[in-house]
Amino acid sequence: MRFIAATGCLALAAGLAGAPASGVGPQERSSTYVVSGSYTYRTYCAGCHGEKGKGDGPLAENLQFLPPDLTQMAKRNGGDYPTSTIRRIVDGREPVEGRGGPDMPVWGDAFKNTETGFDDEQVRLKIASVVDYVRTLQQQ
Repeated sequence: MRFIAATGCLALAAGLAGAPASGVGPQERSSTYVVSGSYTYRTYCAGCHGEKGKGDGPLAENLQFLPPDLTQMAKRNGGDYPTSTIRRIVDGREPVEGRGGPDMPVWGDAFKNTETGFDDEQVRLKIASVVDYVRTLQQQ
């Protein structure tokens, strides 16, 4: 019995080691919980938008509408990266007319889970990290 419990603890510890969290449980997380934007993007966005944000992810061809090229967001906005608009699109709970489309998940709801401790501030930080990461993908 002790061996089974120890094995279970090792498996749990191994799972937590691969998690993007800061090493604290959901009940201990505060606004200092750091989320990697690149990790979150690769995990939730790259399947459709592609690894480099070109809209060529492996799932893109199965969608009703092709995902946009995220590397051109600033260029299409006169050279300014539209941070608040991108945040609203990623969040999805305040839809932006003509953006997101029916295939785009409502990440604001999806991210409100045990990983974020069901905390709205943690969801906001996770979305902000993705928005900041997409900013790094911008091309001239």
